[in-house]
Amino acid sequence: MTGTRPPIVEEIQATGSELLQVVKNIVRAGNVRRIVIKNGAGRTVLDVPLTAGVVGAALLPFWAAVGGVAALAARWTIVVEREAGPPAPIPH
Repeated sequence: MTGTRPPIVEEIQATGSELLQVVKNIVRAGNVRRIVIKNGAGRTVLDVPLTAGVVGAALLPFWAAVGGVAALAARWTIVVEREAGPPAPIPH
């Protein structure tokens, strides 16, 4: 019997100054299905689904959006939804 396993969801705390670098490291780690960025009050500011194989110029609008929201608050929560399977380590 085959079925889909639920995604792995993890939360990472970051400051405004480190938000962009942390998100870049998450994307580089691979197998990311979706990234949600929440402000200090828990309100979703950016919710981006990522497809496998998206690289380079296709991510430019995403990086611009992350860089833009980074200046809006001091504390951020990054919710990372990954494909089920062995977790890739997130470089900090």
